[in-house]
Amino acid sequence: MTNLSILILIPLLTALAVLMGRNAIQIRFVALIGSVIQLLAGIALLFSYLAERAAGNTAQMLFEYRCSWYSALNIEYYVGVDGISIAMILLTAVVVVAGILISWNMQTLNKEFFFLIVLLSLGAYGFFISLDLFTLFFFLELAVIPKYLLIGIWGSGNKEYSAMKLALMLMGGSALVLVGILATYFNTNIGNGVHTFDLIKISQISIPVQTQMYIFPLLFVGFGVFTALFPFHTWAPDGHSSAPTAASMFLAGISMKLGGYGCLRVATYLMPEAAHQYSWVIVLLATAAIIYGAFATLMQKDLKYMNAYSSVSHCGFVLLGIGMLTKTAIIGAVIQMVSHGLMTALFFGSIGMLYERTHTRQVAQLGGLLKTLPFLSTVFIIAGLCSLGLPGFSGFVAEMTVFMGAWQRPELFNRIATILACASIVVTAVYILRAAGKSVMGPIANEQFKNVTDARWTEKLASILLIVAILSIGFAPFWIIDLIDVDTQLIMENIGRGLSSN
Repeated sequence: MTNLSILILIPLLTALAVLMGRNAIQIRFVALIGSVIQLLAGIALLFSYLAERAAGNTAQMLFEYRCSWYSALNIEYYVGVDGISIAMILLTAVVVVAGILISWNMQTLNKEFFFLIVLLSLGAYGFFISLDLFTLFFFLELAVIPKYLLIGIWGSGNKEYSAMKLALMLMGGSALVLVGILATYFNTNIGNGVHTFDLIKISQISIPVQTQMYIFPLLFVGFGVFTALFPFHTWAPDGHSSAPTAASMFLAGISMKLGGYGCLRVATYLMPEAAHQYSWVIVLLATAAIIYGAFATLMQKDLKYMNAYSSVSHCGFVLLGIGMLTKTAIIGAVIQMVSHGLMTALFFGSIGMLYERTHTRQVAQLGGLLKTLPFLSTVFIIAGLCSLGLPGFSGFVAEMTVFMGAWQRPELFNRIATILACASIVVTAVYILRAAGKSVMGPIANEQFKNVTDARWTEKLASILLIVAILSIGFAPFWIIDLIDVDTQLIMENIGRGLSSN
């Protein structure tokens, strides 16, 4: 598994095959087979990467491939991976397989629905392997329009408003990213006045501090919009709540991670001095998102809104880890991206499956579902326990790693921010336990709930896949820590070089 282009080719061929499907069953199986092949390709990539590292290959990026795309502007199709991007690729593959399984009975325009879901995965894979900033931006944009269509056509509630708000906010973030990328391009010189979009080459160029100070906010805020950076988070609750189940899983599980990955890989990595100068701002906004998201979730009565605001809080841990600029905190931020992607996909999936059977997401109208829906209720509880950071689940590993890394910053401001972030766990426990208790415990709230059927085989398979992935990090976190440790160290070294050269 050394040709990374296969990660783009498989979903592209799958999307085309879905369009040629003649009936619903054929379309579903084509989408599922394509996504499973993609997951197997991701696993093969992981083992190939580990084998290369074990053989002593110390290159920053492995399996690199480049070819000229538009030579006049020195734009290249340049791809490569390290441990961090492989973790994101595996997350994407798992969530896409689970989303397709949970959407198995989609009836409305199912060909178009599965086509857009596969197209979203293509954009995510391309984004995570791109080492040319222009190519990276291209794949980032590829993942915006399908979200608008998925919510606007297959969504619920005030779906037109939610779809438009999401599209406008994300396009605004994309505009900031584009301006930041172009500013970076025109402030690099690799000889004879030639500029480059090459991420690795740019990281080796000493960009003046004054220039970094105005480029970094463009990049960080632009990518931050995708990961619900406070106060640009308002698209997330409306978008999540109106999206169909699979789209919610993809939106929170993968799309929000595009922003966190961009904040780390592009903004922080390429502009290290500015990252240090703006560190306190990032920590402040991240802490605000963590606290605000937790208390906002506490006030919600709709399960989808509850998980949406909870995602704002949990993504704040990603930005907190990045903003602290310590190796441990950044490792925690990466694990949190993976953990939250799996957990929130499971949570949205379970909420969608419960809604399909009860036709309500209001906590007050639910109750006693554990008696009639034991499997789905158990999945819902497991997702909640991971969200509140119970030991044994991936959420505990991620959040504790962020806290330990954040505490390594001795400044009073950073210590206070760490304490406040830790305190949010108490609020999280309150709303998770209250929601679980009222939704699935106790007496049956509605006589109609006695006649509902539990999960289908596709829903069970999707839930088990996500739970196994969550537990694989919760009980054995060292594999993912070892996967990203070397590459995190390289990022820290580049940050150190940036500081010493300016």
